[in-house]
Amino acid sequence: MDKISIQGLEVYAKHGVYPEENTLGQKFVVSVDMYMSTRKAGLADDLYLSVNYGEVCHFINEFMTKHTWKLIETVAERLAQALMSTYTLIEQVDLKIEKPWAPIGLPLSSVSVSISRRWHTAYIALGSNMGDKKGYLDMAVGRLKERADCRVEKVSDYLVTAPYGGVEQDDFLNGCVEIETLYTPMELLSVINDIEQSAGRKRRIHWGPRTLDIDILLYDREIVMEEKLKIPHVEMAKREFVLK
Repeated sequence: MDKISIQGLEVYAKHGVYPEENTLGQKFVVSVDMYMSTRKAGLADDLYLSVNYGEVCHFINEFMTKHTWKLIETVAERLAQALMSTYTLIEQVDLKIEKPWAPIGLPLSSVSVSISRRWHTAYIALGSNMGDKKGYLDMAVGRLKERADCRVEKVSDYLVTAPYGGVEQDDFLNGCVEIETLYTPMELLSVINDIEQSAGRKRRIHWGPRTLDIDILLYDREIVMEEKLKIPHVEMAKREFVLK
C-alpha cells in the first residue's frame, strides 16, 4: 500500500499527568505514516485525489493544542481516530508521539508512544420481530452511522423470514450491513449490545422474540473464539437471509 509520511512535526501542547504540564505545556514531536492509494493522484497530478500533507500538519497542530489529556496514549488514540475520520482516503495510520521534555528527573532524549490503526471490514446481521420492526432496524443502522469509529458502507434490503429455533413467535424482519470500523471485535460487540439495549432488548428466552437482535457475522478474515463472541458467526450458514 502507498503511504504519505510526516516526520518530526513539533507541536507545543498541554498534555500530561502533572498539573503544571496542563498549565505550562511542553513540546511534542509527531510522526505519522498515512497509508492509501496515491495512484489516481499521481496519474492525474491532482492534489484533490490525495491527502494534502500540509493541511494534515495544521490539522494535527490544531487538534493537539485545543485538547488536554493526561496520557500521550490517549493523545495518540484520539488523533489517529480524528485523522482517519476526517481524511477518508486514509486506510491506515502508523502514529508516533514523542515527549522529549517528559518530567521524570533523569536525562533522556525522549519518550514516545507508537500505535498503528486501520479500518476493518465487518458484516453485521440485524433482526426484529416485535413492534415497529423496520423502525428498529433503521434505528440500528442510524446509530452505527453516528459513530466516528464506524462507517456504514452498504445496507441490504430487509427480508421477512420465519423464526429460527422452535419458539412460537412472529416472523422476523432481517437485514445485513457492511461497515468499516476502527473498533476491535470485542469493542464492536459492546457497541452493538448497547444499541440492542437502547431498543429495549430483553434476553429472557433463548431463540425467543426480540425488539432488536444484532450479530457480528464476519470481521476481516479474523477468527475469534471467545466465550461471548464467535467469528465467523457459528449459525451464519443456517440463516437464509444472510446467504441471500
